[in-house]
Amino acid sequence: MVFLTAQLFTRSRGPDEFWRKRQIFKLAAHYIGRKRNCYSITIRNVHRALLKATKGRKLKKQDMKELWETRLDAAANEHGINLKVLREGLTRCNILLNRKSLSNLAIWEPRTFKSLADIACAKTILGHVKEVANNPMPETVIVKRLADELD
Repeated sequence: MVFLTAQLFTRSRGPDEFWRKRQIFKLAAHYIGRKRNCYSITIRNVHRALLKATKGRKLKKQDMKELWETRLDAAANEHGINLKVLREGLTRCNILLNRKSLSNLAIWEPRTFKSLADIACAKTILGHVKEVANNPMPETVIVKRLADELD
């Protein structure tokens, strides 16, 4: 398309504006009333919704992290140790599972989680961690002890 004057060039909207507006209207398709049909109102509401969606993704991640922590704390307390001791014992055993994996184990495979908790507890007892110094050694864990400890 050839424009002979600058005035005609600036007045031309062209297909680009149509598709840009169409994209905004697609994002606002579920709105009701003028928020859906009037472009100046639609663009404002779509922009606000996209900002909230961005913040919402961060909040969702934070909420999931808190949920996994709560589940792990409850599961660890059920087996007689606190979460700090559980994490310390698993780290000393080179069992590097994240919060999500551990909380899934606690929910869906409680025996596996109990064995992990027993191993972590035994490792912290052998490592002389203060929080578990007076806990008994779990019966399900077999450890090598020094000869002088057995006597």
